Amino acid sequence: MTTTLQNYIGGAWTPATDTFAARDPADQRLIAEVPDSGLPEVDAAVTAAREAFGTWRKVNPTVRAGYLHAIGNRITTREKELAAAVTTEMGKTIGEATGEVDKLAKAFHFYAEEATRVHGEVIPNDVDGFTSLAVREPIGVIGAITPWNYPLELIGWKLCAAVAAGCTIVVKPSQYASLSPVLLFECLHEAGLPAGVANLVLGGGKTGPAVAGHRGFDKLAFTGSTATGDRIAQGVPRAIPLTMELGGTCPMIVTDKADVTAAVAGATRRGFRNAGQICIAINRIYVHDSVYRQFVDGLTAAVSALTVGNGHDAGVDVGPMATAAGVEVVERHVNDAVARGARVTTGGGRVAELAPGNYFQPTVVVDCAPESLLMSEETFGPVVGVMPYTDLDTAVELANGTDSGLASYVYTQDLSQAHELGRRLDYGNVAVNNVDAGIMNAPYGGRKGSGFGVEHGKAGLEGYLQYKHIRIRYGAGE
Repeated sequence: MTTTLQNYIGGAWTPATDTFAARDPADQRLIAEVPDSGLPEVDAAVTAAREAFGTWRKVNPTVRAGYLHAIGNRITTREKELAAAVTTEMGKTIGEATGEVDKLAKAFHFYAEEATRVHGEVIPNDVDGFTSLAVREPIGVIGAITPWNYPLELIGWKLCAAVAAGCTIVVKPSQYASLSPVLLFECLHEAGLPAGVANLVLGGGKTGPAVAGHRGFDKLAFTGSTATGDRIAQGVPRAIPLTMELGGTCPMIVTDKADVTAAVAGATRRGFRNAGQICIAINRIYVHDSVYRQFVDGLTAAVSALTVGNGHDAGVDVGPMATAAGVEVVERHVNDAVARGARVTTGGGRVAELAPGNYFQPTVVVDCAPESLLMSEETFGPVVGVMPYTDLDTAVELANGTDSGLASYVYTQDLSQAHELGRRLDYGNVAVNNVDAGIMNAPYGGRKGSGFGVEHGKAGLEGYLQYKHIRIRYGAGE
């Protein structure tokens, strides 16, 4: 029986006039009928959020924290159900999906605590008889547009921080990931979050522009492709704050002083986790000549051992890609690299026996030309490109040579190299001897073409607050 999903607006589940079919990327079976919302539904959600903001902004932070903790607890209770929905709708393995749900719950608990830590300042005046207070207040109604690759976490980063700050929010998730967001909003409803504080509007190609172009928002928060982010930034109907986490062609540098075994393990994990469909996935790898062959042989062996299949099945390392269009991009990048003289050491094509699912073999392409698509554009699939270098300055130049600036990776056992590369790599996040570029209590964001503004940590909460200066004359000395 096909599930029929609904929007969540003003604390109630509401249908839309138009719908579209959502399909499982593992086998293309129909999994849900999804609202294809337009301007009327977005208008209703913005209206509900605006009405709720008048009250929510005044709610004591400890009360807001209580709601967030309650939602986090509900998420934990429904962990298996939420994880299964993620795997069904976008393909990642059930283990990875469970990890995503766990981190989502932790985000709610983290921002519950941060809600009570919004402090101001008392600022000295240059004359007697005045006191200046710098206080921070919620920005207002937030529009959030999120992608399919981490359909719960990337909603959570925005929703948790916004609600903790005293804002209200309208969330528009990807059309390729609607099941898990609906379950998340069921958790919000079960936890008793007041009506209108958080609203969910589902839809396809017409819904995103309706949100991005709506004049009723006081801020937009977007995670997605650089091209879409550019269109949103250029098309906002009025001057409002934006937070954008966009794409990245994330590099990894392996120096002559690296622990090659650790570098291979890191590249395998961050290059192929979630089938490479991560904004901070390792896309291109620069390896010093002296350890190049050792690294290539190790990575080829490790990637060859990865198991491909339905993400619900035990023992699967790499599930299907979320979309057929994504598979076509990966195929084009591999073919382009080979045409320019590169070699495929493992993988290299679709998994024919798993058709019509969106499967592509985990692939390593070596001896890549720096101008190849694989080494210059975001592939967003289970493929990494590798090339040698002899001079560290050249490696840094190549790593910094694209318009992306989200995350970069370094493997070296030399302390001087670690600090030097940490400074020279022009990225919002640099991970040295590890591949976890983001943690919940530290700022996470990109630069250059990878966006602006940050999420995570205290800074993520501050992105939903605005300063107010209150200058009081109390007459001392008169």
